[in-house]
Amino acid sequence: MGMVGGGPGSFIGLVHFNAAMLDGQINMVCGAFSSDPEKSKVTGESYFLPAERVYDSYQEMIESEKALPEGERMDFLCIATPNHVHFGPAKMALENGFHVVSDKPLTFTTAEAKELVKLVEQTGLVFAVTHAYTGYPLVKEAREMIKNGELGKIRKVVSEYPQGWLSEPIERENQTQASWRTDPKRSGKSGCMGDIGTHALHLAEYVSGLKVTQLCADLSTLVEGRPLDDDGNVLLRFNNGARGVLYASQISAGEENGLRIRVYGEKGGLDWVQAEPNRMEIKWMDRPMEIKKPGNAYLSPIAQYNCRMPAGHPEGLIEAFGNIYRNVATCIQCRLEGVEPPTEALDFPDVYDGLRGMEFIDKLVESSEAEKWVTFNH
Repeated sequence: MGMVGGGPGSFIGLVHFNAAMLDGQINMVCGAFSSDPEKSKVTGESYFLPAERVYDSYQEMIESEKALPEGERMDFLCIATPNHVHFGPAKMALENGFHVVSDKPLTFTTAEAKELVKLVEQTGLVFAVTHAYTGYPLVKEAREMIKNGELGKIRKVVSEYPQGWLSEPIERENQTQASWRTDPKRSGKSGCMGDIGTHALHLAEYVSGLKVTQLCADLSTLVEGRPLDDDGNVLLRFNNGARGVLYASQISAGEENGLRIRVYGEKGGLDWVQAEPNRMEIKWMDRPMEIKKPGNAYLSPIAQYNCRMPAGHPEGLIEAFGNIYRNVATCIQCRLEGVEPPTEALDFPDVYDGLRGMEFIDKLVESSEAEKWVTFNH
């Protein structure tokens, strides 16, 4: 693995690194960790990389790595940068034969996302987007239960992601994470919804197996002077006739990372909370509530495949992230060996999921500005 981004002050870079290393299938061999060469060098030293494999720019890294012998050069690029620096490294990596794992949202604009889709289709390379919450075992179990019809026809989906860390204008104090997320030049046309609302959408569609076809959004900026939305509420209509509610907020004071998904069918409903990821409640019309936990033999095969520990040992975000990286590594290894990857290894968010997230952002802004329902094609 080579990494672009993840330099001093980065939160997500270390998450990517730890997740990628979890299964012993991946080594980080190079990086361009910052636009500042000195900061990139310092980060490279912290990972004990040889100086000649720590680069001043992603362009230099991709060109230099391509010149190395196969088996020595990097196999794929991890992109852990702010939104406006996703497209360039991804495009160049694909054009030079490298697989890609990118943080979300996929790109800065939908036009860029569509260009990446074309490149992936042309090259056939592996491209993953780290909507990591779908890597949790109980999220897999929820999806399987719904797919198998255990809840009956789905009628209602509620997906929420409240945070409170931007309740004060900390970007004015040059807080690193806040500064770029609230800057339209680096974040894009949406703040809160682009950052975490896209997670809530992906989780809703992944678990339910449904697609949103129409939406009505109300995006708000509740901290005075902030140029991007910091709160949003959305009504949803799904392709089977189900209705839904999605909201994301970064000014819900006191909330941490309150991602939660509830899905209700004709026979019952389920409830999963990311802060307590090792517990899922299933509520039935005709019998007592059921609780499922990871590591147990009663789980579906795909959920068990994504469990790493025996029952009673908690698993968290790094493990969920790690499940995406494990699947990517398996798929790349199968490419190298000329064999088909197992079906379960293909279960990771891809470039099409990334494009859908970008189109979702467009539709949210369109709906909110027009104050009306809009169609969201799928």
